[in-house]
Amino acid sequence: MPVSIDSHSQSSAFTPDSRAAWGRLVIALIIGSIGSVGMWSVVVVIPIVQADFGATRGAASLAFTCAMLGFGMGNVAMGKLADSLGIVLAISIGIVAMLVGYVGAGYAAALWQFNVMHFLIGLGAAATFGPLMTEASHWFNRHRGLAVTIAASGNYVAGTFWPTVVERGTAYAGWRATHIAIGIGCAILMAIFVGILRWQMGARTVRSHENAPPPRVDLGLSTNALTVLLGIAAVSCCVAMSMPQVHIVAYCGDLGYGVARGAEMLSLMLALGIVSRIGSGFLADRIGGLRTLLIGSVAQGFALLFYLFFDSLTSLYLISAMFGLFQGGIVPSYAIIVRESMPASVAATRVGIVIFASVIGMSFGGWVSGLIFDMTGSYAAAFLNGVGWNALNVTIVVALMLRSRRRLAFA
Repeated sequence: MPVSIDSHSQSSAFTPDSRAAWGRLVIALIIGSIGSVGMWSVVVVIPIVQADFGATRGAASLAFTCAMLGFGMGNVAMGKLADSLGIVLAISIGIVAMLVGYVGAGYAAALWQFNVMHFLIGLGAAATFGPLMTEASHWFNRHRGLAVTIAASGNYVAGTFWPTVVERGTAYAGWRATHIAIGIGCAILMAIFVGILRWQMGARTVRSHENAPPPRVDLGLSTNALTVLLGIAAVSCCVAMSMPQVHIVAYCGDLGYGVARGAEMLSLMLALGIVSRIGSGFLADRIGGLRTLLIGSVAQGFALLFYLFFDSLTSLYLISAMFGLFQGGIVPSYAIIVRESMPASVAATRVGIVIFASVIGMSFGGWVSGLIFDMTGSYAAAFLNGVGWNALNVTIVVALMLRSRRRLAFA
């Protein structure tokens, strides 16, 4: 009887860290760069949408809040879906959510409809972040940290070109037509690349984690306990991270340098954040996720302290560049830690929960920094608040590292 080689047998022959794994990772990066449009488009059109609907800035800004809420909840829901039914189905549902969200936003007759549609947009974008990072971790063993950070870089790559695309499209055709075009165009492009990923993976698109390498770090904690600790750490580090990212533009305006200078500093942060993410992946493959997170968090704390003592235009550019280099690898480090210390079968769900916690931290941090400014008339106390939250993150990471060492000593 002739032997037939089906897609299942082909996928069973998959080898971690192989050329096929790198091919999948390239497609994952492209998908993430397209799908992350949902994280950046809304900030460009808020003033125009506000004027169109005759609303207040706060009411129009709720679209960003809805997008972040959808993104946070979506990382949990899409992660659970990826763990049980596979990454291809999770991203496919995300594509539909983004399509409905963008087209619905383009046809919104009232501001509340526009805001609600951004929940779907954030939900769709989530499928291309946490779940895709976790999926990439299943394809690699020796270069797992690098793979996770490359997959996560799609979010920052998107931040370097999507705002300009949205701004130019809005100026040429209006925000409504631009949203509809983004929804349809991105859905088509993502469907093509997801189809390529499906072809690359063969039959191993459902529960692809079954043959993934097992955890290699034992912290002596239950999965739930470790998830809670990492969630608290994610909230604290992202409260600190949000201070410059959310307020640097306003801070430069208050100092008399103009908002354009602040926008340039924010772009510089994001661009160097890509470098930081890739670099942290190399580092994590050599020293592990916990140590990489500790280095990034300590460095982020020092950058926040520099903001307290230096406020000349040149120094702000330099500190913002440092901040981008320091913080870019922090969030992906959580995914690496989860993958190093938890079963692969629950990794996407747990990564999603931790990322949701980081979204809560970013949202709370951006709000509380503004509140502190309103109370004190200065950003100095807000920067100190960020340093305090950052210290909590460092404390948790150090405690986990000490626990890991104790278990190795008594093993």
